[in-house]
Amino acid sequence: MTAEEILHAHAALLEGHFRLSSGQHSSRYLQCAVALQHPQAAAALGQALVNGLSAHLSEAPQVVVSPALGGLIIGHEVGRALGIRACFTERVDGQMAMRRGFHLEPGERAVMVEDVITTGLSSRETLAVIRAMGATPVATACVANRSGKDSLDGLPLVSLVQPEFPMWSPEECPLCAAGGAAIRPGSRPAG
Repeated sequence: MTAEEILHAHAALLEGHFRLSSGQHSSRYLQCAVALQHPQAAAALGQALVNGLSAHLSEAPQVVVSPALGGLIIGHEVGRALGIRACFTERVDGQMAMRRGFHLEPGERAVMVEDVITTGLSSRETLAVIRAMGATPVATACVANRSGKDSLDGLPLVSLVQPEFPMWSPEECPLCAAGGAAIRPGSRPAG
């Protein structure tokens, strides 16, 4: 199965009225966690990302780092497929940080893995943590790339699907104009 087929098979593509973390509204939303809750689907998506990353890496990465919460499962699966450890960053008082005894070695080659990249905020913050700890980010990867870009923070960005969903400001949202209320399905507080 392709990544798109896996996401559709597990009903990860939602239809409705959604408020995105950017504050924008959309009639469609990709909730990767719905597909990633199935271990076989998560493993297949992780392996597909590793296959895509291989063309962009001159040396094997030594660690996968993912932003919590969305990147946890897929980052773990990429780490499993590569045979390396996978750790994560999380927000502490509004700032991305590495906790729980995780550490990175100076010069260690890291791949940043996320489930969905739209604005790239959590991903860029995770890359900043990697660099601040002295490690070297070598590539980025995600299941779904909504940013429209093929690089992130100067690094190659590998993705499995590039969904294009309509987005509107709340003031221009036709769903709001029709009297509908937007819901927040994501894990990050709305901006």
